[in-house]
Amino acid sequence: MTDDPGHLEDLLRRGAPQVLGVLVRWHGRFDLCEDAVQEALLTAAARWPSGGVPDEPVAWLITVAGRKLTDLWRSEHARRQREQAVAAGDIAAQRHAPPADAGLLGTPTEALLDDTLELLLCAHPALSEPSQIALTLRAVGGLNTAEIARAFLVPEPTMAQRISRAKATITAEGATFTAPDHHQVERLAAALHVLYLIFNEGYTASAGQTLTRVDLTAEAIRLTRQLHRLLPDDGETAGLLALMLLTDARRDARTSPDGRLVPLAEQDRRRWHHDTVHEARHLLAHTLATAVLGPYQLQAAIAAVHAEAATDTDTDWRQIAILYRILERLLADNPMVTLNRAVAVGMANGPRAGLEVLDTVAADPRLRRHHRPDAVRAHLLEQLGDHTGAREHYRRAARATLNQPEKRYLEERAVRTTPSSAAATPPDRDVTQL
Repeated sequence: MTDDPGHLEDLLRRGAPQVLGVLVRWHGRFDLCEDAVQEALLTAAARWPSGGVPDEPVAWLITVAGRKLTDLWRSEHARRQREQAVAAGDIAAQRHAPPADAGLLGTPTEALLDDTLELLLCAHPALSEPSQIALTLRAVGGLNTAEIARAFLVPEPTMAQRISRAKATITAEGATFTAPDHHQVERLAAALHVLYLIFNEGYTASAGQTLTRVDLTAEAIRLTRQLHRLLPDDGETAGLLALMLLTDARRDARTSPDGRLVPLAEQDRRRWHHDTVHEARHLLAHTLATAVLGPYQLQAAIAAVHAEAATDTDTDWRQIAILYRILERLLADNPMVTLNRAVAVGMANGPRAGLEVLDTVAADPRLRRHHRPDAVRAHLLEQLGDHTGAREHYRRAARATLNQPEKRYLEERAVRTTPSSAAATPPDRDVTQL
Protein backbone atom coordinates (compact mmCIF):
# COMPACT_ATOMS: atom_id res chain seq x y z
CA MET A 1 0.00 0.00 0.00
CA THR A 2 1.29 3.50 -0.83
CA ASP A 3 0.29 6.75 0.85
CA ASP A 4 2.26 8.93 -1.57
CA PRO A 5 0.15 9.89 -4.63
CA GLY A 6 3.12 11.72 -6.12
CA HIS A 7 5.29 8.59 -5.99
CA LEU A 8 2.52 6.52 -7.57
CA GLU A 9 2.00 9.06 -10.35
CA ASP A 10 5.74 9.15 -11.06
CA LEU A 11 5.90 5.34 -11.10
CA LEU A 12 3.05 5.10 -13.60
CA ARG A 13 4.50 7.85 -15.77
CA ARG A 14 7.89 6.18 -15.96
CA GLY A 15 6.42 2.74 -16.62
CA ALA A 16 3.99 3.75 -19.36
CA PRO A 17 6.56 4.29 -22.16
CA GLN A 18 8.24 0.96 -21.44
CA VAL A 19 4.93 -0.88 -21.51
CA LEU A 20 3.89 0.86 -24.73
CA GLY A 21 7.25 0.05 -26.25
CA VAL A 22 6.84 -3.66 -25.52
CA LEU A 23 3.33 -3.85 -26.96
CA VAL A 24 4.14 -1.85 -30.09
CA ARG A 25 7.31 -3.83 -30.68
CA TRP A 26 5.39 -7.10 -30.56
CA HIS A 27 2.12 -6.09 -32.22
CA GLY A 28 2.64 -2.93 -34.24
CA ARG A 29 -0.83 -1.39 -33.79
CA PHE A 30 0.17 1.86 -32.13
CA ASP A 31 -3.38 3.14 -31.70
CA LEU A 32 -4.70 0.00 -30.00
CA CYS A 33 -1.53 -0.42 -27.94
CA GLU A 34 -1.77 3.14 -26.62
CA ASP A 35 -5.43 2.63 -25.67
CA ALA A 36 -4.52 -0.62 -23.89
CA VAL A 37 -1.74 1.06 -21.92
CA GLN A 38 -4.10 3.85 -20.84
CA GLU A 39 -6.59 1.26 -19.63
CA ALA A 40 -3.84 -0.51 -17.68
CA LEU A 41 -2.73 2.76 -16.07
CA LEU A 42 -6.29 3.51 -14.99
CA THR A 43 -6.55 0.04 -13.49
CA ALA A 44 -3.28 0.51 -11.60
CA ALA A 45 -4.31 3.95 -10.34
CA ALA A 46 -7.50 2.42 -8.94
CA ARG A 47 -5.94 -0.71 -7.37
CA TRP A 48 -2.45 0.15 -6.21
CA PRO A 49 -3.27 2.80 -3.57
CA SER A 50 -5.24 0.24 -1.53
CA GLY A 51 -3.80 -3.07 -2.71
CA GLY A 52 -0.15 -2.07 -2.85
CA VAL A 53 2.34 -1.66 -5.69
CA PRO A 54 3.43 -4.99 -7.24
CA ASP A 55 7.01 -6.14 -6.79
CA GLU A 56 7.53 -5.73 -10.54
CA PRO A 57 5.17 -2.90 -11.56
CA VAL A 58 6.23 -2.72 -15.22
CA ALA A 59 5.71 -6.45 -15.71
CA TRP A 60 2.30 -6.10 -14.00
CA LEU A 61 1.37 -3.27 -16.36
CA ILE A 62 2.49 -5.28 -19.40
CA THR A 63 0.32 -8.21 -18.35
CA VAL A 64 -2.76 -6.05 -17.73
CA ALA A 65 -2.19 -3.97 -20.88
CA GLY A 66 -1.80 -7.21 -22.83
CA ARG A 67 -5.19 -8.39 -21.63
CA LYS A 68 -6.72 -5.01 -22.47
CA LEU A 69 -5.14 -5.17 -25.93
CA THR A 70 -6.63 -8.62 -26.48
CA ASP A 71 -10.06 -7.28 -25.52
CA LEU A 72 -9.65 -4.31 -27.86
CA TRP A 73 -8.45 -6.55 -30.65
CA ARG A 74 -11.42 -8.90 -30.22
CA SER A 75 -13.82 -5.98 -30.13
CA GLU A 76 -12.37 -4.44 -33.28
CA HIS A 77 -12.25 -7.81 -35.02
CA ALA A 78 -15.88 -8.53 -34.14
CA ARG A 79 -16.91 -5.10 -35.41
CA ARG A 80 -15.12 -5.67 -38.72
CA GLN A 81 -16.67 -9.10 -39.06
CA ARG A 82 -20.13 -7.61 -38.51
CA GLU A 83 -19.47 -4.92 -41.08
CA GLN A 84 -18.23 -7.50 -43.57
CA ALA A 85 -21.20 -9.73 -42.84
CA VAL A 86 -23.68 -6.93 -43.43
CA ALA A 87 -21.89 -5.91 -46.62
CA ALA A 88 -21.82 -9.50 -47.91
CA GLY A 89 -25.22 -10.48 -46.57
CA ASP A 90 -23.56 -13.35 -44.71
CA ILE A 91 -24.94 -13.38 -41.16
CA ALA A 92 -23.01 -16.55 -40.38
CA ALA A 93 -19.73 -14.65 -40.68
CA GLN A 94 -20.56 -12.89 -37.42
CA ARG A 95 -19.86 -16.17 -35.59
CA HIS A 96 -16.18 -16.25 -36.64
CA ALA A 97 -13.86 -16.62 -33.70
CA PRO A 98 -11.62 -13.67 -32.78
CA PRO A 99 -7.85 -13.98 -33.12
CA ALA A 100 -6.05 -15.77 -30.31
CA ASP A 101 -4.08 -13.88 -27.70
CA ALA A 102 -0.65 -13.63 -29.32
CA GLY A 103 1.36 -14.65 -26.31
CA LEU A 104 0.98 -11.43 -24.35
CA LEU A 105 0.55 -13.01 -20.95
CA GLY A 106 3.14 -14.54 -18.72
CA THR A 107 6.08 -12.71 -20.28
CA PRO A 108 9.14 -13.31 -18.09
CA THR A 109 10.57 -10.18 -16.57
CA GLU A 110 14.03 -11.04 -17.80
CA ALA A 111 12.74 -10.71 -21.38
CA LEU A 112 11.80 -7.09 -20.74
CA LEU A 113 14.51 -5.06 -22.47
CA ASP A 114 14.68 -1.30 -22.74
CA ASP A 115 12.00 -0.96 -25.38
CA THR A 116 11.69 2.71 -24.52
CA LEU A 117 14.84 3.41 -26.53
CA GLU A 118 13.65 1.34 -29.47
CA LEU A 119 10.31 3.11 -29.52
CA LEU A 120 12.02 6.47 -29.20
CA LEU A 121 13.90 5.76 -32.39
CA CYS A 122 10.87 4.68 -34.42
CA ALA A 123 11.05 7.54 -36.97
CA HIS A 124 9.11 5.61 -39.60
CA PRO A 125 9.81 6.96 -43.10
CA ALA A 126 6.08 7.23 -43.82
CA LEU A 127 5.88 10.06 -41.27
CA SER A 128 7.21 13.56 -41.61
CA GLU A 129 9.92 14.46 -39.12
CA PRO A 130 7.59 16.75 -37.08
CA SER A 131 5.09 13.90 -36.83
CA GLN A 132 7.78 11.42 -35.82
CA ILE A 133 8.88 13.72 -33.03
CA ALA A 134 5.37 14.60 -31.87
CA LEU A 135 4.24 10.97 -31.73
CA THR A 136 7.35 9.86 -29.85
CA LEU A 137 7.14 12.74 -27.40
CA ARG A 138 3.63 11.53 -26.60
CA ALA A 139 4.64 7.89 -26.23
CA VAL A 140 8.10 8.13 -24.66
CA GLY A 141 8.19 11.49 -22.95
CA GLY A 142 4.66 11.22 -21.61
CA LEU A 143 3.93 14.80 -22.69
CA ASN A 144 0.35 15.77 -23.39
CA THR A 145 -0.80 17.48 -26.57
CA ALA A 146 -0.66 20.99 -25.11
CA GLU A 147 2.93 20.53 -23.92
CA ILE A 148 4.01 19.21 -27.31
CA ALA A 149 2.29 22.09 -29.07
CA ARG A 150 4.21 24.60 -26.97
CA ALA A 151 7.47 22.81 -27.70
CA PHE A 152 6.75 23.15 -31.44
CA LEU A 153 5.39 26.72 -31.16
CA VAL A 154 2.09 25.74 -32.81
CA PRO A 155 -1.56 25.88 -31.64
CA GLU A 156 -2.82 22.90 -29.67
CA PRO A 157 -5.51 21.90 -32.26
CA THR A 158 -2.82 21.80 -34.96
CA MET A 159 -0.71 19.45 -32.87
CA ALA A 160 -3.71 17.27 -31.99
CA GLN A 161 -4.42 16.80 -35.71
CA ARG A 162 -0.75 16.03 -36.41
CA ILE A 163 -0.67 13.33 -33.73
CA SER A 164 -3.95 11.81 -34.94
CA ARG A 165 -2.70 11.69 -38.52
CA ALA A 166 0.58 10.12 -37.39
CA LYS A 167 -1.28 7.38 -35.52
CA ALA A 168 -3.45 6.72 -38.55
CA THR A 169 -0.39 6.50 -40.79
CA ILE A 170 1.36 4.13 -38.40
CA THR A 171 -1.72 1.89 -38.43
CA ALA A 172 -2.12 2.01 -42.21
CA GLU A 173 1.54 1.28 -42.86
CA GLY A 174 1.77 -1.55 -40.34
CA ALA A 175 4.88 0.18 -39.06
CA THR A 176 7.61 -1.70 -37.27
CA PHE A 177 9.94 -0.02 -34.82
CA THR A 178 13.68 -0.40 -35.20
CA ALA A 179 16.64 1.63 -34.01
CA PRO A 180 18.53 3.86 -36.47
CA ASP A 181 22.19 3.51 -37.32
CA HIS A 182 24.82 5.66 -39.03
CA HIS A 183 23.18 4.99 -42.40
CA GLN A 184 19.88 6.48 -41.28
CA VAL A 185 20.89 10.06 -40.62
CA GLU A 186 17.39 11.49 -40.79
CA ARG A 187 16.04 9.03 -38.25
CA LEU A 188 18.91 9.74 -35.90
CA ALA A 189 18.29 13.50 -36.23
CA ALA A 190 14.63 12.98 -35.34
CA ALA A 191 15.59 10.88 -32.31
CA LEU A 192 18.00 13.54 -31.06
CA HIS A 193 15.35 16.21 -31.53
CA VAL A 194 12.89 14.19 -29.47
CA LEU A 195 15.39 13.80 -26.64
CA TYR A 196 16.18 17.50 -26.78
CA LEU A 197 12.54 18.54 -26.55
CA ILE A 198 11.85 16.13 -23.68
CA PHE A 199 14.79 17.61 -21.78
CA ASN A 200 13.64 21.14 -22.57
CA GLU A 201 10.19 20.48 -21.16
CA GLY A 202 11.74 19.03 -18.02
CA TYR A 203 14.26 21.83 -17.58
CA THR A 204 11.56 24.50 -17.58
CA ALA A 205 8.07 23.04 -17.65
CA SER A 206 5.69 24.77 -20.04
CA ALA A 207 3.01 24.79 -17.35
CA GLY A 208 2.47 23.87 -13.72
CA GLN A 209 3.40 24.81 -10.17
CA THR A 210 7.07 23.80 -10.32
CA LEU A 211 9.85 25.23 -12.45
CA THR A 212 11.22 21.85 -13.50
CA ARG A 213 10.12 18.29 -14.14
CA VAL A 214 13.05 16.21 -12.98
CA ASP A 215 11.43 13.02 -14.25
CA LEU A 216 11.70 14.30 -17.82
CA THR A 217 15.24 15.66 -17.59
CA ALA A 218 16.44 12.44 -15.95
CA GLU A 219 14.72 10.29 -18.58
CA ALA A 220 16.11 12.39 -21.43
CA ILE A 221 19.64 12.09 -20.03
CA ARG A 222 19.25 8.35 -19.46
CA LEU A 223 18.07 7.73 -23.02
CA THR A 224 20.74 9.99 -24.50
CA ARG A 225 23.40 8.07 -22.59
CA GLN A 226 22.06 4.85 -24.09
CA LEU A 227 22.05 6.33 -27.56
CA HIS A 228 25.62 7.54 -27.04
CA ARG A 229 26.63 3.99 -26.07
CA LEU A 230 25.06 2.72 -29.29
CA LEU A 231 26.72 5.43 -31.42
CA PRO A 232 29.85 6.52 -29.50
CA ASP A 233 31.43 8.19 -32.54
CA ASP A 234 28.45 10.35 -33.46
CA GLY A 235 29.38 13.95 -32.65
CA GLU A 236 25.87 15.33 -32.30
CA THR A 237 24.78 12.55 -29.94
CA ALA A 238 27.79 13.30 -27.75
CA GLY A 239 27.12 17.03 -28.08
CA LEU A 240 23.52 16.64 -26.98
CA LEU A 241 24.54 14.57 -23.95
CA ALA A 242 27.14 17.19 -23.00
CA LEU A 243 24.56 19.96 -23.39
CA MET A 244 22.07 18.17 -21.16
CA LEU A 245 24.68 17.45 -18.47
CA LEU A 246 26.02 21.02 -18.43
CA THR A 247 22.52 22.44 -18.21
CA ASP A 248 21.19 19.96 -15.66
CA ALA A 249 24.24 20.60 -13.46
CA ARG A 250 22.63 23.91 -12.41
CA ARG A 251 19.33 22.40 -11.28
CA ASP A 252 19.78 22.75 -7.50
CA ALA A 253 20.72 26.42 -7.81
CA ARG A 254 17.81 27.38 -10.08
CA THR A 255 15.20 27.67 -7.34
CA SER A 256 15.13 29.03 -3.82
CA PRO A 257 13.93 26.92 -0.87
CA ASP A 258 10.40 28.28 -1.37
CA GLY A 259 10.39 27.34 -5.06
CA ARG A 260 11.11 30.76 -6.55
CA LEU A 261 13.08 31.01 -9.78
CA VAL A 262 16.70 32.12 -9.33
CA PRO A 263 18.11 33.62 -12.56
CA LEU A 264 21.50 32.53 -13.78
CA ALA A 265 23.26 35.72 -12.70
CA GLU A 266 22.10 35.28 -9.10
CA GLN A 267 22.72 31.55 -8.68
CA ASP A 268 25.09 30.22 -6.07
CA ARG A 269 27.50 28.40 -8.37
CA ARG A 270 28.84 26.38 -5.48
CA ARG A 271 25.56 24.47 -5.67
CA TRP A 272 26.15 23.43 -9.26
CA HIS A 273 27.05 19.76 -9.76
CA HIS A 274 30.69 20.22 -10.69
CA ASP A 275 31.34 16.52 -11.20
CA THR A 276 28.65 16.59 -13.89
CA VAL A 277 30.23 19.70 -15.40
CA HIS A 278 33.61 17.94 -15.50
CA GLU A 279 32.11 14.89 -17.24
CA ALA A 280 30.35 17.04 -19.81
CA ARG A 281 33.39 19.19 -20.58
CA HIS A 282 35.53 16.08 -21.11
CA LEU A 283 32.89 14.62 -23.44
CA LEU A 284 32.58 17.91 -25.35
CA ALA A 285 36.34 18.34 -25.76
CA HIS A 286 36.61 14.88 -27.26
CA THR A 287 33.75 15.29 -29.73
CA LEU A 288 34.81 18.79 -30.83
CA ALA A 289 38.25 17.39 -31.65
CA THR A 290 37.00 14.35 -33.57
CA ALA A 291 33.60 15.08 -35.13
CA VAL A 292 32.03 17.49 -37.61
CA LEU A 293 30.63 20.51 -35.77
CA GLY A 294 26.86 20.49 -35.32
CA PRO A 295 24.13 22.47 -33.53
CA TYR A 296 24.08 20.40 -30.33
CA GLN A 297 27.85 20.63 -29.96
CA LEU A 298 27.62 24.41 -30.41
CA GLN A 299 24.95 24.71 -27.73
CA ALA A 300 27.04 22.55 -25.43
CA ALA A 301 30.00 24.87 -26.08
CA ILE A 302 27.83 27.83 -25.05
CA ALA A 303 26.80 26.04 -21.86
CA ALA A 304 30.46 25.24 -21.21
CA VAL A 305 31.38 28.95 -21.40
CA HIS A 306 28.83 29.62 -18.65
CA ALA A 307 30.21 26.71 -16.63
CA GLU A 308 33.78 27.99 -16.88
CA ALA A 309 32.90 31.35 -15.33
CA ALA A 310 33.46 31.47 -11.56
CA THR A 311 30.91 34.29 -11.29
CA ASP A 312 28.39 35.89 -13.60
CA THR A 313 30.63 38.91 -14.16
CA ASP A 314 33.38 36.58 -15.40
CA THR A 315 31.18 35.22 -18.20
CA ASP A 316 32.67 35.68 -21.68
CA TRP A 317 29.54 37.06 -23.32
CA ARG A 318 31.39 38.03 -26.49
CA GLN A 319 32.35 34.42 -27.05
CA ILE A 320 28.78 33.33 -26.36
CA ALA A 321 27.45 35.88 -28.88
CA ILE A 322 29.88 34.58 -31.52
CA LEU A 323 28.83 30.98 -30.87
CA TYR A 324 25.17 31.92 -31.20
CA ARG A 325 25.93 33.66 -34.48
CA ILE A 326 27.52 30.47 -35.81
CA LEU A 327 24.53 28.50 -34.53
CA GLU A 328 22.21 30.87 -36.40
CA ARG A 329 24.04 30.13 -39.62
CA LEU A 330 23.77 26.38 -39.09
CA LEU A 331 20.08 26.62 -38.19
CA ALA A 332 18.70 29.17 -40.60
CA ASP A 333 15.37 30.76 -39.71
CA ASN A 334 15.25 29.71 -36.06
CA PRO A 335 13.75 32.51 -33.95
CA MET A 336 14.63 30.94 -30.60
CA VAL A 337 18.33 30.96 -31.43
CA THR A 338 18.05 34.64 -32.37
CA LEU A 339 16.31 35.41 -29.06
CA ASN A 340 19.20 33.91 -27.17
CA ARG A 341 21.71 35.75 -29.33
CA ALA A 342 19.89 39.01 -28.52
CA VAL A 343 20.53 38.41 -24.82
CA ALA A 344 24.19 37.58 -25.43
CA VAL A 345 24.72 40.59 -27.69
CA GLY A 346 23.00 42.79 -25.13
CA MET A 347 25.36 41.58 -22.43
CA ALA A 348 28.44 41.87 -24.66
CA ASN A 349 27.75 45.06 -26.62
CA GLY A 350 25.03 46.84 -24.68
CA PRO A 351 21.22 46.69 -24.58
CA ARG A 352 20.67 48.75 -27.74
CA ALA A 353 22.63 46.22 -29.78
CA GLY A 354 20.62 43.43 -28.18
CA LEU A 355 17.34 45.15 -29.05
CA GLU A 356 18.44 45.48 -32.66
CA VAL A 357 18.92 41.72 -32.83
CA LEU A 358 15.62 41.11 -31.08
CA ASP A 359 13.77 43.34 -33.57
CA THR A 360 14.77 41.02 -36.41
CA VAL A 361 12.44 38.30 -35.08
CA ALA A 362 9.88 40.42 -33.19
CA ALA A 363 7.20 39.88 -35.83
CA ASP A 364 7.83 36.16 -36.32
CA PRO A 365 4.40 34.47 -36.02
CA ARG A 366 5.98 31.40 -34.39
CA LEU A 367 6.74 33.51 -31.31
CA ARG A 368 3.30 35.07 -31.04
CA ARG A 369 2.12 32.83 -28.19
CA HIS A 370 5.47 32.58 -26.41
CA HIS A 371 6.47 34.66 -23.40
CA ARG A 372 10.19 34.70 -24.21
CA PRO A 373 10.23 37.68 -26.65
CA ASP A 374 8.59 39.96 -24.07
CA ALA A 375 10.84 38.65 -21.29
CA VAL A 376 13.98 39.33 -23.34
CA ARG A 377 12.75 42.78 -24.41
CA ALA A 378 11.89 43.66 -20.82
CA HIS A 379 15.37 42.63 -19.68
CA LEU A 380 17.06 44.72 -22.36
CA LEU A 381 14.82 47.75 -21.79
CA GLU A 382 15.51 47.62 -18.07
CA GLN A 383 19.23 47.63 -18.74
CA LEU A 384 18.72 50.58 -21.05
CA GLY A 385 16.88 52.50 -18.34
CA ASP A 386 13.42 52.40 -19.96
CA HIS A 387 11.64 51.24 -16.81
CA THR A 388 8.13 51.96 -18.08
CA GLY A 389 8.70 49.86 -21.20
CA ALA A 390 10.41 47.12 -19.19
CA ARG A 391 7.53 46.95 -16.73
CA GLU A 392 5.00 46.63 -19.55
CA HIS A 393 6.86 43.77 -21.23
CA TYR A 394 7.51 41.95 -17.94
CA ARG A 395 3.77 42.01 -17.36
CA ARG A 396 3.05 40.77 -20.88
CA ALA A 397 5.53 37.93 -20.43
CA ALA A 398 4.00 37.03 -17.06
CA ARG A 399 0.55 36.79 -18.62
CA ALA A 400 1.83 34.57 -21.43
CA THR A 401 3.63 31.89 -19.39
CA LEU A 402 1.77 29.03 -17.72
CA ASN A 403 4.72 28.04 -15.52
CA GLN A 404 3.94 29.50 -12.11
CA PRO A 405 7.53 30.09 -10.85
CA GLU A 406 8.34 31.88 -14.11
CA LYS A 407 5.13 33.89 -13.84
CA ARG A 408 5.93 34.90 -10.26
CA TYR A 409 9.50 35.89 -11.19
CA LEU A 410 8.31 38.05 -14.10
CA GLU A 411 5.59 39.68 -12.00
CA GLU A 412 8.14 40.48 -9.30
CA ARG A 413 10.49 41.96 -11.88
CA ALA A 414 7.66 44.17 -13.10
CA VAL A 415 7.06 45.44 -9.57
CA ARG A 416 10.78 45.95 -8.92
CA THR A 417 11.38 47.76 -12.22
CA THR A 418 11.76 51.29 -10.91
CA PRO A 419 14.51 53.86 -11.55
CA SER A 420 16.21 52.76 -8.33
CA SER A 421 16.03 49.02 -8.99
CA ALA A 422 19.11 46.85 -9.38
CA ALA A 423 20.37 45.83 -12.79
CA ALA A 424 18.18 43.28 -14.48
CA THR A 425 19.21 39.66 -14.77
CA PRO A 426 18.10 37.48 -17.68
CA PRO A 427 16.05 34.36 -16.91
CA ASP A 428 17.93 31.08 -16.78
CA ARG A 429 16.74 29.72 -20.12
CA ASP A 430 19.85 29.06 -22.17
CA VAL A 431 18.57 25.91 -23.86
CA THR A 432 17.20 26.99 -27.25
CA GLN A 433 14.16 25.21 -28.63
CA LEU A 434 15.21 23.98 -32.06
